[in-house]
Amino acid sequence: MKILAAIVLVLTSLTGCVAYPVPYDNGPPQGEYRGQHRGDRDGDGVRNRDDRRPNNPYRY
Repeated sequence: MKILAAIVLVLTSLTGCVAYPVPYDNGPPQGEYRGQHRGDRDGDGVRNRDDRRPNNPYRY
C-alpha cells in the first residue's frame, strides 16, 4: 500500500510538467504586419495608394 501511494504521489507531481507551445513564442498571426499599416508594402509610413513608389522604402 505504501509503494502504491508513493507511485501515485510521483505520478501526480509530474502531471504539471507538460510542454506546449506558448502563444507569444509563435510570432505574429498570419496576414498581419508587425509595425506597419496594412496598406504599406515597403514600410515607409505612406499607404500604397498614396505612395508614388510603393516598393521603394526610401522614396515617397
